[in-house]
Amino acid sequence: MTAAAGALGGVLGVGLVLCASPWLWPRRAVVAPSPGAGRTSRLRGTLAAAGLPGVSPSLLVVMSLVFAVVGGAVVFAVSGVVALAAAVAVAALTLPWVLVRQRLVARRAAHRSAWPDLVDHLVSAVRAGMSLPDAVSALADIGPAPLRAAFAEFRRDWRETANFAGSLDRLKATLADPVADRIIETLRMAREVGGTELTPTLRALSAYLRSDAALRAEVSARQGWVRNAARLGVCAPWLLLLILSTRPEAIAAYNTPAGIALIVIGLGVSVVAYRLMLGLGRLPEEGRWFA
Repeated sequence: MTAAAGALGGVLGVGLVLCASPWLWPRRAVVAPSPGAGRTSRLRGTLAAAGLPGVSPSLLVVMSLVFAVVGGAVVFAVSGVVALAAAVAVAALTLPWVLVRQRLVARRAAHRSAWPDLVDHLVSAVRAGMSLPDAVSALADIGPAPLRAAFAEFRRDWRETANFAGSLDRLKATLADPVADRIIETLRMAREVGGTELTPTLRALSAYLRSDAALRAEVSARQGWVRNAARLGVCAPWLLLLILSTRPEAIAAYNTPAGIALIVIGLGVSVVAYRLMLGLGRLPEEGRWFA
């Protein structure tokens, strides 16, 4: 009996040492980047595309946690239903990400309608005999309003460094848009290789962008009422549940195991239905080829 106890104690000690080994002997060399680094990089790209390059992913995570704690605490203080407070906390956890996504969609829509005019201004400047750096810099004054700030930053950078390729790279990172990637890479090739096809290429690109923007606007207008009806259908039961949870008998019913199960199942169905609605109604977005 004593030997068995000693062996069991030895196994327990070895297990504790193995559990503590990552802190006792930390690994010094990094063989390959972790998957988390790739997710962080993609999140930084999303924030930049949404016009929030100064917001770090860690700040977004902290904001999500704060929203979740505050939202859950407020609902629990009002209703007293634990499961409902947890469901609201989960919904509030995703609120900053939803806002970033909406800002990204709105910014891309504004840029999508502005790109054809910008390309036309660029073609006019090139045909007038301006050099490519001067033509791109002039867009800070004559370009579409949503894009002027980015090209004003390019103009400052170009005047300070006189490095056209580097300034284009920074402009591409600021705009973070697939259309901007194609325009910038076309200008870079024309600058480095030369040729007479720059103007016809930009004109063809402008015609394609106009037709694509018109088609997307028509499809989005037709799908708008469907999306709004789906959002109302998802939110209405939860608003009704929040109103009912102010009554004492409803609080007692929803705090039972059956009530908690009902809320959890309802939350799962709402999430699946909402994601399915977004997936069916989402138009394909063009990927960045030269990022």
